[in-house]
Amino acid sequence: MKKSFVISMLALGISAACHAESYPDPIGPSQSDFGGVGLLQTPTARMAPEGELSLNYRDNDEYRYYSGSVQLFPWLETTLRYTDVRTRKYSSVESFSGNQTYKDKAFDLKLRLWEESYWLPQVAIGARDIGGTGLFDGEYLVANKAWGPFDFSLGIGWGYLGTSGNIKNPLCSYDVKYCSRNNDLNTAGSTDTSQLFHGPSALFGGVEYQTPWNPLRLKLEYEGNNYTQDFAGDLPQRTKVNVGAIYRVADWADINLSYERGNTWMFGFTLRNNFNNLRPSYNDNARPKYQPQPQDAILQHSVVANQLTLLKYNAGLADPQIQVKDDTLYVTGEQVKYRHTQEGVERANRIIMNDLPDGIRTIRVTENRLNMPEVTTETDVASLKRHLEGEPLGHDTELVQNRVTPIVPESTEQGWYIDKTPFDFHIDPVLNQSLGGPESFYLYQIGAMATADWWWSDHLLTTGSLFVNLVNNYNKFNYTSSDSALPRVRTRVREYVQNDYYVNNLQANYMHYLGNNIYGQVYAGYLETMFGGAGAELLWRPVDSHFAFGIDANYVKQRDWRSPQDMMKFSDYSVKTGHFTAYWTPWFAEDVLIKASVGQYLAGDKGATLEVAKHFDSGIVVGAYATKTNVSAAQYGEGSFTKGVYVSVPLDLFSTGPTRSRAAIGWTPLTRDGGQKLGRKFDLYSLTSDKSINFQ
Repeated sequence: MKKSFVISMLALGISAACHAESYPDPIGPSQSDFGGVGLLQTPTARMAPEGELSLNYRDNDEYRYYSGSVQLFPWLETTLRYTDVRTRKYSSVESFSGNQTYKDKAFDLKLRLWEESYWLPQVAIGARDIGGTGLFDGEYLVANKAWGPFDFSLGIGWGYLGTSGNIKNPLCSYDVKYCSRNNDLNTAGSTDTSQLFHGPSALFGGVEYQTPWNPLRLKLEYEGNNYTQDFAGDLPQRTKVNVGAIYRVADWADINLSYERGNTWMFGFTLRNNFNNLRPSYNDNARPKYQPQPQDAILQHSVVANQLTLLKYNAGLADPQIQVKDDTLYVTGEQVKYRHTQEGVERANRIIMNDLPDGIRTIRVTENRLNMPEVTTETDVASLKRHLEGEPLGHDTELVQNRVTPIVPESTEQGWYIDKTPFDFHIDPVLNQSLGGPESFYLYQIGAMATADWWWSDHLLTTGSLFVNLVNNYNKFNYTSSDSALPRVRTRVREYVQNDYYVNNLQANYMHYLGNNIYGQVYAGYLETMFGGAGAELLWRPVDSHFAFGIDANYVKQRDWRSPQDMMKFSDYSVKTGHFTAYWTPWFAEDVLIKASVGQYLAGDKGATLEVAKHFDSGIVVGAYATKTNVSAAQYGEGSFTKGVYVSVPLDLFSTGPTRSRAAIGWTPLTRDGGQKLGRKFDLYSLTSDKSINFQ
């Protein structure tokens, strides 16, 4: 009865479409049950708009699917998924995982090969469950062609998408090894590419129909899975035809209902937003109006005092200085207000131009971070004057302005500044979390961090943080020493965070700009929650360059974990750790940062870390990293190697005023001891972020 009702609705919608004279514009691709653009159980070749984030939930009798899909590029879709297998326990050992149902983690990729044209369909290739146990691993090649309100898809699938074997694997004729597939489950968190496009294959396809009523779309698909090998059990399948409907409640939300396998209802919803479209909406002081009052060559004290005040509170430059040498006026300070530092430069230039001393031909605004100069914006005064006054229509000239290697005058004819405050104190909330562990799906720690900084000189900083533990559930983290073949450099997290309070870090840093775009620092003390010691770092990073290179070397000892007092002591474990790191922003993708590190990690293992980060127009950064060392998968344990993803969100998207603060949300499938880096409070590449205008 239910099945006939859904099919009748689909037939009625198609009939209405055949008699309609016009159709509404499509409202964008929709998500599949597994996450990622698709029909129901099957993917399509369509892609979401670049930057779109889709958070999906689907629920039926056997599975709950939680997924997040991000369209990193117009041609690349990425999906992270948790599957709650409702018919199975996580572990047969109840004391370890309790009654928690089985949770499977998976990562999917889809790559567009070419776009649709008048004659050719859009074609994509993809893989599900690349890194994981392989419960739903499968590969596919799929094509889409639109015809009016109908969008047809046809593909061939392997693995989970091809278990029915309704066609012969076409790769069998190339090599007999492709005719069979090893369906054994992989180790959780591992990546096995040896079985790609192996085994039985099946055709799948369907159609998505945009009804005359804009919010409603209907789906009909034929799938290639026969459900005889599902982890939830041998699931009955009355038909391979699935039908469904999707209703767009708002631009940011869909609800879904489908009838699948001829016997199962699937319900769910999708929440979406686009990282490229988010913009700050805070209130801010207006830029200073251009109201020039030329000054004598020698600035008056009252004039400079007003300029310094405006530089600090309007342009956002903390500890501002004004200096004059020959025909150049220098402004220096640390930008603490605006994420897009060019806004601060624009305001600083207006402030200076309103009371410009006679004879000044060039303004140089130098932005510092922790008293290290990063970049100088050099502006020609005559050009800026024309720009501010406005030029006749059609006679506009380009503003002569350049970002250059920082220029700091050795001695000046005149100089003014606001006294620096050597001491700073602040308290911040802290949330540490871990998802998908066998002991508990969600582990968390909520606390408060009190931090004090004291500058002894322009380059010597002492800093310390006291963490107060408010609430956490890390008592459920049951990983013990008998489970690890490596020194327990990270898996004692339960012991550390169970302390009610502890000194998180207490250290001294000496940081200096060495000239020629080279920065250096040395540091010593309690460097992070679990380790203390000493180290040094050097970084070469030219202004707006595609390349940067850094090296750090450290000798550290593990802090004791038994009590807050013991954490001020050290255990017997010590290690030398450090890395050589290369940073590359490709010229063909200047919103992407590729970071590669090689060296020795905290457990003494040696290897490399690759990290890729995509920067969206809103300032949101989405990144992923993976570390492979000389530790075998068996020694490493569950997960095989260290990996994770993160999202860094600028808080000015949500704040009532401009801010440079960010919030980072990270996802690491499992906490293990291999491939772990020292968690230094300061790293020079992050400190010199203003040297790149593309990642602000």
